[in-house]
Amino acid sequence: MDKSTFEDRKVIISGPMHGSLRHDSAHKHVTGTADYIDDIPEPAGLLHGALGLSERAHAEILSIDLSAVAAHPGVVWVFTGKDVPGVNDVSSNGSHDEPLLAETLVQFHGQPIFAVIAETRDAARRAAQLAKIDYRDLPHWSDIDGALANGSPLVITPMTLHRGEPDTEMTNAAMRLKGQMRIGGQEHFYLEGHIAVAIPGEDDEVTVWSSTQHPSEIQHIVGHVLDIPSNAVTVNVRRMGGGFGGKETQGNQFAALAAIAAKKLGRAIKFRPDRDEDMSATGKRHDFLVDYELGFDAEGRIHAVDATYAARCGFSSDLSGPVTDRALFHADSSYFYPHVHLTSKPLKTHTVSNTAFRGFGGPQGMLGAERFIEEIAYAVGKDPLDVRKLNFYGQPGSGRTLTPYHQEVEDNIITRIVEELEETAEYRARRNAIIAFNRDSRYIRKGIALTPVKFGISFTMTAFNQAGALVHVYQDGSIHLNHGGTEMGQGLYTKVAQVLADSFQVDIDRVKITATTTAKVPNTSATAASSGSDLNGMAAYDAARQIKERLVAFAAEKWEVGPADVVFLPNRVRVGEIEISFPDFIKQAYFARVQLSAAGFYKTPKIHWDRKAGRGTPFYYFAYGASCTEVSIDTLTGEYLIDRTDILHDVGRSLNPAIDMGQVEGAFVQGLGWLTTEELWWDDEGRLRTHAPSTYKIPLASDRPKIFNVRLAEWSENTEATIGRSKAVGEPPLMLAISVLEALSMAVASVANYKVCPRLDAPATPERVLMAVERMKRV
Repeated sequence: MDKSTFEDRKVIISGPMHGSLRHDSAHKHVTGTADYIDDIPEPAGLLHGALGLSERAHAEILSIDLSAVAAHPGVVWVFTGKDVPGVNDVSSNGSHDEPLLAETLVQFHGQPIFAVIAETRDAARRAAQLAKIDYRDLPHWSDIDGALANGSPLVITPMTLHRGEPDTEMTNAAMRLKGQMRIGGQEHFYLEGHIAVAIPGEDDEVTVWSSTQHPSEIQHIVGHVLDIPSNAVTVNVRRMGGGFGGKETQGNQFAALAAIAAKKLGRAIKFRPDRDEDMSATGKRHDFLVDYELGFDAEGRIHAVDATYAARCGFSSDLSGPVTDRALFHADSSYFYPHVHLTSKPLKTHTVSNTAFRGFGGPQGMLGAERFIEEIAYAVGKDPLDVRKLNFYGQPGSGRTLTPYHQEVEDNIITRIVEELEETAEYRARRNAIIAFNRDSRYIRKGIALTPVKFGISFTMTAFNQAGALVHVYQDGSIHLNHGGTEMGQGLYTKVAQVLADSFQVDIDRVKITATTTAKVPNTSATAASSGSDLNGMAAYDAARQIKERLVAFAAEKWEVGPADVVFLPNRVRVGEIEISFPDFIKQAYFARVQLSAAGFYKTPKIHWDRKAGRGTPFYYFAYGASCTEVSIDTLTGEYLIDRTDILHDVGRSLNPAIDMGQVEGAFVQGLGWLTTEELWWDDEGRLRTHAPSTYKIPLASDRPKIFNVRLAEWSENTEATIGRSKAVGEPPLMLAISVLEALSMAVASVANYKVCPRLDAPATPERVLMAVERMKRV
């Protein structure tokens, strides 16, 4: 699309785009009137489903006795994998390695083996506990160490990124070091768990309401298990109570089970697992173990990096391939590696198959890179921020713009972002004050860190970078909007409605936002990869453009003026010397038989990727940011407080600053949880023990920084022709929380007078901080 298309937007100040409009459902969230799937009035005859879960981590199924389950009062049907009409598989990538219901082999504790359909949810859940299953146990491992020790297979072909001569340059480097970092996983812990309702139709038709980020994926999977074409399956999503990536593929099994039962019994079916079952049976963020070797000079300038990224992927591939790929794509963080060799190791473990989570591997890769910088800073005795700035990517022509995957960084603003935050957060003065405080404090130690973010925007699977939208303008001038993106609280619906209102220059309340449905916009990509607004906003803009072109042609002919004399103004249209209200103008166009509906489409330009070669341009552009955090730790207990955080984040020219601020703040707190309090733990039998709020600790409101200053870089504007020159905001700000871990690390390092890198792993729970303090005392 021509860049000049968007330059004109700078002078259009009356439209709602770039304005801080409230989230379209904000008042409904506050008052409790927003309808989620469990709030929809239940159809007559609705039945409820429950899962029968494995009690072994890895075992052969010798026999299954479900007679007591079927005999329980209220039970209507019990079914197993053998009852699946089509293919008993819900894998999202065509690998056929993820059975809907395990038949002869279970590969993680909590894997679904059968499903119960009953008159009530309580009856279904109680009946599911009555199964008698005989197993023959097999060897199992639930973590990366166990997978490595047992020569575990990989769930997918690994990827390697290579540039330069890392072996030679590592040998020639003035200084070298080796290390290892453990990075924990994370549970999505949405407010609304997984849920699906299936309603049978005539012939082979079925309609599914699913809490999913990927309606077309649900459509495909339901058709797959029922052995019916996609045109028989309609999937609807109005909103989710949180997604964070966990509803990209993990809703497949619940929708498929509901659809199978609905078609078998001819009644509506609802599956809503409780929190324990949800957490046990659905995937999480991948754990990583990063082994690295660094070559650098006495100034701290990186010469060579060699690193391996092993990941706990679970029993099947799911999205582990692209997740571990994206970890490698972000293993450079904001830094130029002259010579580099990076390899992924997606390991099979006997745990639930891990999946997408906000950042999609990028946070793990970026966290490893910040550890590299920290290691080097302690080795050369410098402030880590100075080492960071020394290694930043340069501007075009500097010879320091090529990523490990051979994409040029052409839009680099990281130095400006970091230096502006360094000044406004008074980083230097505060760091000096903290060092002085630590010198005199016996038990409480402080730390401060300023870390950058550079995050690539686009799906690395090129085909996913497309979107459609359907726009109708009705006779009264009201507008109907539907697109392929899903709303999970992030404000996508509001932003795309703003784009449409701006295009027609009408008030936002003229635009009706409707539920995402596969019946209106087909073959949609998941709302993921931070691309929802980029893709769907442009698709809606394209639909509006088509309608406006017809309207301009109609007006030019009717009033005998040139097309340039037809101008859309706020809630009216100027045609030559006259002005007509928008509703009147539309009504006249209708009577002139002008088509007032259009299907818009958009595909991201410029991107391409060759995974086998490890080369290409997987990202359309980069989003940047920086965060400065100050912490205090108690060296006697390992407990800590986050005293202050300052953030400056780049969203380009924001489509909605209020929503974007909320996204930055929320992402930071979610990243804070990942790096501090949220710890997944499996016991020796492979059972997930952190499966409820009682054992899994997400951040509370009291865990946010006591002083929390967040700003958007208002001077930034995307150099690429994105919608309104905006930038994605979903995933990038999560990695701002890395500053918290780095600040905790500095506080721990003070115990040994900053002589060595504490190598503080994530999550930095109080126990882990205390153990790091004790290590420092022995230095």
